[in-house]
Amino acid sequence: MPSKDPHVVLFRKLALSLPDAFESSHMGHPDFRLNDRIFATLSAQATGRGILKLTLAQQQAFTTDMPKVFEAIPGGWGRMGMTFVNLSQVDESTLEGALATAYHNVKSKQLDKKAKRSKPNRSRLQ
Repeated sequence: MPSKDPHVVLFRKLALSLPDAFESSHMGHPDFRLNDRIFATLSAQATGRGILKLTLAQQQAFTTDMPKVFEAIPGGWGRMGMTFVNLSQVDESTLEGALATAYHNVKSKQLDKKAKRSKPNRSRLQ
């Protein structure tokens, strides 16, 4: 059953407003995907936080600029760019931008993989 918490509702609405994004579930928690790749989750909604899949540089920028809003997830997940967003502290435009950043990270990676697969293999003739 979807949460009635207005912060969670806003996170879900903004995530799903991104082109071709859809909601799914991972280990019983809502997540948001593009072409079956997760860019954000609500697995920490019980603690009032969402999770974004950022690059390490993006994570550093977000956590430095807004430490009350963004926090690297402790441990290995955080070292891979997974970042908490404090849903009660983030304003709508910041959340929208952060979700779009995570979404575009996944989209860019998918486009890079597609481009690599479509390049012809040009081996030298001997």
